[in-house]
Amino acid sequence: MFRKLHEPGSGQFTIQIDGEPVVAEPGESVAAVLMRQAEPWSRLSPVGKGKRAPYCMMGVCFECLAEVDGISSVQTCLEPVRDGMRISRQRGARKCIS
Repeated sequence: MFRKLHEPGSGQFTIQIDGEPVVAEPGESVAAVLMRQAEPWSRLSPVGKGKRAPYCMMGVCFECLAEVDGISSVQTCLEPVRDGMRISRQRGARKCIS
């Protein structure tokens, strides 16, 4: 499991992951917060239903997709956290946005 190398600052706030409150700090990505959880996965593989987690952390691999504030298939490694954000681990195939 991942952890922070420093003590949380005074600007921390709460987001929700699958309905559970989680503490985050400004400047973190959603993927970084997901990786600190006891279950660090962000989506299920649409074929084998295996748990997938952030991998490249730079928007190339698409392993970090999750639903953020009601929008599916968000690359969480590129999405900064915001106070009150709602994240749901994505279950099922990636949805294309046209």
